[in-house]
Amino acid sequence: MLADTANVERNMDNIDLKIIRELQKNGRITNQELADKVHLSPSPCLRRLKKLEASGVIRGYTAVVDRNLYGLPISVFAMIRLNSHDTATISQFESCISDIEEIIECFLMAGSHDYLLHIVAATLQDYELFMKEKLNAVPGIAAIESNIAFGTVKQTPILPGVQR
Repeated sequence: MLADTANVERNMDNIDLKIIRELQKNGRITNQELADKVHLSPSPCLRRLKKLEASGVIRGYTAVVDRNLYGLPISVFAMIRLNSHDTATISQFESCISDIEEIIECFLMAGSHDYLLHIVAATLQDYELFMKEKLNAVPGIAAIESNIAFGTVKQTPILPGVQR
């Protein structure tokens, strides 16, 4: 897998990076508009786009939703420590949390905690219920430390530019 990733990275050039950046800004851009922005004609631009999709660099397209207007304004970051680091405990934990829709992100961590979960809820009472009924029911958890975010200072779907 690592070799495949390196190979894909090596095969991308600055035009591919411009295509990706423009699509991150506006995933609904037409091929003609995209081609104009990256200074290509439409056919080569579409070929490059299809190649980026086929290689997995572009994994899909989605709508960016305002969580507050959607009704999920509470954002909690829970740091998880497992009681064991054997393969079975890790697999069971990861399998269980992948099925819980309130967990919108899960990161494997280095340091004093094993995982960092990003959890959303409508209210603090909903988060309390989530903790009692869902997260505490996940086997293998030794400790949970919750941090509630007061607000969002920066959130962007646009990755920083890289030079090729």
